[in-house]
Amino acid sequence: MFKTTPTFLFLFIFLTIISCGKNESSSKEELSISLTEYVNPFMGTANHGHVYPGATVPFGMVQLSPDNGTQAWDWCSGYNWISDTIVGFSHTHLSGTGIGDLYDISMMPTQEDIDFSKKMDPKKNVYAAKFSHENENASPGFYQVKLDNGIEVNLTTSERVGFHSYNFPKGKNATLLLDLSFAMNWDSPTETYLNFDLEKKIITGYRFSTGWAKNQRVFFAAEFSNPIENYKIADSTSTLSKTENYKGKYLRTQLEFGAIENLKIKVGLSTANEAGAIASLKEIPNWDFDQTKKAANDLWEKELSKIVIQTPDEDLKKIFYTSLYRTCLAPVKMSDSNGNYKGVDNKIHTAKGFTKYGIFSLWDTFRAANPLYTITQKDKVNDFVKSLLSHYEEYGLLPVWSLLGNETNTMTGYHAIPVIVDAYLKGFRDFDVELAFEAMKKSAAQDIRGTNFYREYGYIPYDKAGQSVTRTLEYAYDDWCIAQMAKALGKEKDYQEFSKRAKSYEAMFDASTGFMRAKYADGKWKTPFDPQFSDHNFDVAEYTEGNAWQHSWFTPHAPNELIQLHGGNDNFVKKLDSLFVVDSTIEGENSSPDISGLIGQYAHGNEPSHHIAYFYNFAGQPHKTQEIVRKTLATQYNSGPTGLCGNEDCGQMSAWYVFSAMGFYPFNPADGKYVFGSPLFEKVEIPVKNNKTFTLIANNVSAENKYIKSVKWNGKDYPKFYLTHEDLMSGGTLEMEMVNEPN
Repeated sequence: MFKTTPTFLFLFIFLTIISCGKNESSSKEELSISLTEYVNPFMGTANHGHVYPGATVPFGMVQLSPDNGTQAWDWCSGYNWISDTIVGFSHTHLSGTGIGDLYDISMMPTQEDIDFSKKMDPKKNVYAAKFSHENENASPGFYQVKLDNGIEVNLTTSERVGFHSYNFPKGKNATLLLDLSFAMNWDSPTETYLNFDLEKKIITGYRFSTGWAKNQRVFFAAEFSNPIENYKIADSTSTLSKTENYKGKYLRTQLEFGAIENLKIKVGLSTANEAGAIASLKEIPNWDFDQTKKAANDLWEKELSKIVIQTPDEDLKKIFYTSLYRTCLAPVKMSDSNGNYKGVDNKIHTAKGFTKYGIFSLWDTFRAANPLYTITQKDKVNDFVKSLLSHYEEYGLLPVWSLLGNETNTMTGYHAIPVIVDAYLKGFRDFDVELAFEAMKKSAAQDIRGTNFYREYGYIPYDKAGQSVTRTLEYAYDDWCIAQMAKALGKEKDYQEFSKRAKSYEAMFDASTGFMRAKYADGKWKTPFDPQFSDHNFDVAEYTEGNAWQHSWFTPHAPNELIQLHGGNDNFVKKLDSLFVVDSTIEGENSSPDISGLIGQYAHGNEPSHHIAYFYNFAGQPHKTQEIVRKTLATQYNSGPTGLCGNEDCGQMSAWYVFSAMGFYPFNPADGKYVFGSPLFEKVEIPVKNNKTFTLIANNVSAENKYIKSVKWNGKDYPKFYLTHEDLMSGGTLEMEMVNEPN
């Protein structure tokens, strides 16, 4: 467990296991400490990380976490390290997004009488308590804080249930604020409902809201360990007379429990209905908080053991396992215990034969997080694809940014396509393949988001639609993915059509400057041109959350072709070198706040940059990839609150670290190849199918020895600068000799 104090205490016990086999013997030291001890949920909670420290289980529906109540961008997850107040503990949160939402079903233990008659602003908090980080702890599946008023809060979860345990100081009545009106900048309730069953010690209800998700619905069932002795309830500032059912826009109630010292609450959730929320409570059949906490920890231990690293650097273990932990916070389970969920068509659907997942930050996660899932989440990949296809069946298009039964249409591209194609080409086939291909073509034929101009002109003209350069480049890549799917399915006509569209990036390349640039419908370049200029007004911006320096490298399907557009390896490397050393100034009064983690103009804090360092491999200078990757690993991540240089974005920032620290990265997220970088660890072991293990050994690796001298695969010289997914999943040993000089 991480206490938020300057010193972290770890107990290490080493067990030496000697195993003997015919004609061979080996020994190894195995670290018997729990891997969850290396996870720090507070990593990245400061600055722009936008992550929450609260309790959840892998891909769980419930994210039970504190909210500071501050109405600002760096509180998108509800929490930021610099705050010293907590206004409540709500059950849904986003992990590292650049827009905020959720914060549903807020609860706050108190021993004070809250005045509901005061003028209410749903964006302001009716109650807040001070706290100190010295009295705050967190570990996977668990969060704890002792508030300055003496109340101790302990939180854990199952998949669909949040479990609270509050310890109250003696001498005062224990109360609880259940606030369905709680909202932050991006989210406001539209309708709330409460139903009291005092005999059964259960309150059910719902919170409907609008925000980034235009029509969000959360039903809940809260069961209490102690009887409710009294309560008061209000809609905004209007006190309501007591009955069994209440409906309003801003419902909030204060529950009284008498002079008790401990109160436990179990809260089940559903996006479909009250019955689903009640059914979820069966996940925790007793009131044993410690047992539930242990069960959550065990789930995380199993999750983290999917990649076992060996290194003497304890801090690297903390960063790595916290990063691996963060890759498992989204997407989240959306179908309830009865299999039901709210669809994007606002109807209730039943997930038949699969688990429905929601929260797909596809503009971010298609790059590395989703490819990582094909290694670490083999039992979930088909359900992820089925979830994307269910969105298509309900909405008519594949999702762009799916948020709990809502299409936000945030960001660019149609990046559900590379996720599906990557899964299919890697052998995940337990979904309707023809439906998937139909959905891809339909999404590529839409007449919104500039796609009509993209098809008409072969690129998106600046004078026709915003973000024209980024959109053109990303559509071209997605079309390449469709072409590969068509080829695999024997659809030659589609293969030819989408292969041609995949070359649309060529129209954006200006050989005179070496940048991808905006041009008008008449074919003329937009002037004036400043490669350091950024505009966050997407209606007029040329690039999405960035500038020409960051967006001119997005041809993951055509790296060699881009090199040739630059005039060959030497010219390309010279241009790429300049990216990492040019002045880091971002021009423009309305530049994007997402441009962060700068090394020159390389912006590691935002996803369009994530593949760029690996480009050197294709230009014959892999040592430069190794240099930049190591520099990025060392300077853009740490194990503390400032540990993320930009938005986590539902696992992508962490997935980059997981891959790159192991020593390879999916440069093209859908071609089944992992391009070499520079491994951080002496050994990496990944259990794969048929009880086999993929092992990467980096001999003599250190901070100085970051260059790869030679590579062997199963004892034989290996001439490639990438590893295939097929080889990785078949098991074997990849051995690298590391030295301190470029090779």
